[in-house]
Amino acid sequence: MPEPLITDLPMSAGPAGLEVLPRLERALAGQGPVRPHDPSVTPQPLPRHDGELPSDLAVVVGTSGSTGTPKLAMLGAQALAASAAATHDRLGGPGQWLLALPPHHVAGLQVLLRSIHAGTRPVVTDPSLTPFALVQAVAAMDGERRYASLVPAQLGQMVEDPMGLEALSRLDAVLVGGAATPPPVAQRARDAGVRIVLTYGMSETCGGCVYDGRALSGLDVRVSDRGTLELGGPCVAYGYLGEPELTAEYFVTDAGARWFRTDDVGSVDERGKVSVTGRADDLINSGGLKVAPRLVEEAALAHVPAITGAIAVGVPHERWGEGVALLVTTSPGGPPVGSVPEGGVAQIREMLRAHLPAHALPQVVRVTSKLPTLGPGKPDRRAAAQVLG
Repeated sequence: MPEPLITDLPMSAGPAGLEVLPRLERALAGQGPVRPHDPSVTPQPLPRHDGELPSDLAVVVGTSGSTGTPKLAMLGAQALAASAAATHDRLGGPGQWLLALPPHHVAGLQVLLRSIHAGTRPVVTDPSLTPFALVQAVAAMDGERRYASLVPAQLGQMVEDPMGLEALSRLDAVLVGGAATPPPVAQRARDAGVRIVLTYGMSETCGGCVYDGRALSGLDVRVSDRGTLELGGPCVAYGYLGEPELTAEYFVTDAGARWFRTDDVGSVDERGKVSVTGRADDLINSGGLKVAPRLVEEAALAHVPAITGAIAVGVPHERWGEGVALLVTTSPGGPPVGSVPEGGVAQIREMLRAHLPAHALPQVVRVTSKLPTLGPGKPDRRAAAQVLG
């Protein structure tokens, strides 16, 4: 049997993105896998892949590159079908989807693939979402059940506007993923009657696979000896295209199931509730004590009124080896762009003292006009560390 030929598939954001639906349908039907990419960027040549490609390979999708060079996860048609079916089952049934994300990233791509699976046509709006554009898009949806997928930054913008909140409340579910959602943003949406579903997943698991701390049907979650999460089940990728060593490092078959070894620190309680603390390589080592940046960020957003966005990283500290530094955005009237003076940092530490251990309190705070991101809303900690330098 001839090896399937992977072809590049430029996928535009906005309504033009719907033009690729027939090609995606053919890929799912076994008529040749595709590599989605941003049409404004010339893609790198596909890596050489020794050995046979999976027979049902449908899509190779780029990872976010949060641990270095982006890789191409090999997703089979069966894995994508299992992911779509489990998602619709969890949400209450198949429905019509709103695409407000870049379609070449896995979260946006999955909106199109779930639509194909459900036999519905998605409504598309530009990723630079505005409340008015959201109102128009939701009004154009005519499905019996209506869903959307957003990143936290988009949700944060919508909850600041009554028009955006009202439009979101008309949907049967709003998946939010790609990065951690600030608790105050999530609570504000829920208080307004928006059914948000906080998701966890990655390209290697066909996107979100844990919803509100509960694994989708068919997925298993366990904790490795090093405290990181491992995800197993039918939605797991075959591995990385042209990367046999990384595939062997991160993917394993156990009792007939494929497992993906993540670098995310987390836990699974006796009831099966999954909690994610952050990436193992993001942990800050302050005086021998580990600090999870995500917990510092959530505390800052919840308890420092002027802070509207935050990225925590480790910076060199003479006594403790590493100290906690915060790169933040602020509301109008808050501290201006630049380093926060020592007195201001002391005030922020006092606001956080009741919510964080002493070793997790920030030593340095700097205000920026925009936080650096990777992909659709994921914090770029390397870039933040360079700014905090």
